[in-house]
Amino acid sequence: MKWNAWGDPQAAKPLSDGIRALLHQALGVAETQVAEVTAEQVRLRPSTLDEAHRAALAAIVGAAYCTTEDTSRLLHAGGKSTLDLLRRKDSEAQDAPDAVLLPGSEDEIAELLAYCSTQRIAVVPFGGGTSVVGGLDPIRGDFTAVITLDLRRLNRLISLDEVSGEAELEAGVTGPDAERLLGAQGFSLGHFPQSFQFASIGGFAATRSSGQDSAGYGRFDDMVRGVRAVTPVGVLDLGRAPASAAGPDLRQLIVGSEGVFGIITRVRVRVHPVPESTRYEAWSFPDFAAGAAALRAVTQTGTGPTVIRLSDEVETGVNLATTGSIGEQSITGGCLAITVFEGTAAHAESRHAETRALLAQHGGTSLGEAPARAWEHGRFGAPYLRDSLLSAGALCETLETATNWSNVAALKAAVTEALTTALAPALVMCHISHVYPTGASLYFTVVAAQHDDPIEQWRAAKAAASDAMVRTGGTITHHHAVGADHRPWMGAEIGGLGVEVLRAVKSTLDPDGILNPGKLIP
Repeated sequence: MKWNAWGDPQAAKPLSDGIRALLHQALGVAETQVAEVTAEQVRLRPSTLDEAHRAALAAIVGAAYCTTEDTSRLLHAGGKSTLDLLRRKDSEAQDAPDAVLLPGSEDEIAELLAYCSTQRIAVVPFGGGTSVVGGLDPIRGDFTAVITLDLRRLNRLISLDEVSGEAELEAGVTGPDAERLLGAQGFSLGHFPQSFQFASIGGFAATRSSGQDSAGYGRFDDMVRGVRAVTPVGVLDLGRAPASAAGPDLRQLIVGSEGVFGIITRVRVRVHPVPESTRYEAWSFPDFAAGAAALRAVTQTGTGPTVIRLSDEVETGVNLATTGSIGEQSITGGCLAITVFEGTAAHAESRHAETRALLAQHGGTSLGEAPARAWEHGRFGAPYLRDSLLSAGALCETLETATNWSNVAALKAAVTEALTTALAPALVMCHISHVYPTGASLYFTVVAAQHDDPIEQWRAAKAAASDAMVRTGGTITHHHAVGADHRPWMGAEIGGLGVEVLRAVKSTLDPDGILNPGKLIP
C-alpha cells in the first residue's frame, strides 16, 4: 500500500468534473490541490531502540527481518484512517515504531514477546495495515521502545478439511491470497470487507470484521472455528468442536481483542464450495424508511440473499449526480438497494425469487442487473476516492454503528445531525450494509470542506457522532473495531465492570502490558 494513501497507486481515482462541481457548489471546497509531502520530506522521531536491543531482536528473527530504516518505519507508522492520512501530509515530526520485525514462526514470536516483556518494549501486531480507528498507532508511553511485528511471513494455508468445510490459515494470509489458496481446491471463504485486497486473516479475526457478503456467509467472527494466539505467558489454542458447553467460549477473548491479549498466528475458519451460480438485481425504493422495512422483511423471513444493502436518498442522489444514471429504468431519486445471490443454480434462483417478491411487496421497483453488477465491480474502490477528495481540500471519512430495527431511524437522524452540525456545511450519506433479524448496521460517509486544522476538525466531528451513537442506543463500532479512536467510549459501551473484566484478562495474558498499548481497554 502507498505510504500516504489507501492502496495501489495504479488504482487511484481522480475526481470527475461532476464531483468537483458538487464539492464547490454544495460545500464551498476551493478548486485547489493540497500539496503532497513526499516520503523523503517526512521527519520521523528518531528510533529509541539502542544497538544492544536491536541486535538481540535481530538474533531472534534474523538480521534480514529486523530493520530500523525510516522507509520501513514510515510504512508501519499507522493505519489508513483520515486522521492517519492527514498526518502524512504534515511536515512536523511524526511517531513511528522504533523497529519493524517480520517473525517467521510462533516460536520466534514467543521469544520476541519474552524478550520485550523483560526489557519493557511495547509490541504492535501488524497485518495488512488497513485499520481506520488508530489500531496500529505505535504508542510508546512509558516503554523503552515500541516495535511493530509484521506478520506477512505467516502466509500459508495449513490445512483444508473438505469433509467438514474448514480451513486453517496463518494470520498473515491476505484476503485475495486466502481466496486464491482455497479456490485452487474448489473452496471460498467468502469474506469481502472493503479492506479485502490488503487486510489479513489475523486482522479480520482481531477486529471482528464484517464483509459485504455477510447476509449470506456471516461476519468473520461467525466463520471462526478455532484460533491460536501467542501471549507473553504461553500459547492459547482454542476451538475444539463446532459447538461446546464447556464453559464460556474463550475464542471470544481473542476474536476482537485487537492484539492487546496476544498475537494471533492461525485461524481455523468455515469455508464453502465456490458458488456455481450468481444472480444480481438492483432496486429503487421511494424513501429510506420503505427500503429499510423491505430489508427487515427479507432478513426476518430468511430468504437468504448473499448481499443486501440500501443507500439513503443522499447517497443515491450523489451516485446519480456523478454517474448520470442508475440501472435500466430512469429514476430521479429515492433509494438504491443491491441484492446478490450465490450458490447452486437452483438455490440461487429460489432465494432470488422469494426475495424479489418481498421487495416488490414493500414498494420496490426493479432496476435490473446492471447497478448490482456495477457495485460489485467497484466495491473495493471507494477509499481511493477519499484520497482524491483529501488532496482536493475536502474532508472525507466514514464511520459506522448498528442498532435494532426499531431504532434505525432515530439513530440515523441523530448521527446525521451531529455530523452536519459539527462540519456545516456537510454532505452526510448513509447506507445499510449488514442486516440481522433484529437490526442492522448504518454506515456513514461524510464530506465537508477542510478548515485550517482538518485533524482537529475531524476529531471534533467524530466525537460528536460517537456521543450521538451512545446517547441514541447504537454501538460505538459495528466492524471497524475500537483501536485508539473509539477507546474513550468503551466504558459507555460495556460499563465499568466490563472494563474491569478486560483489564483482568489483560493482566493475566500480558502482565507487563507490552501488547498494543493504548488500544481497546480504557
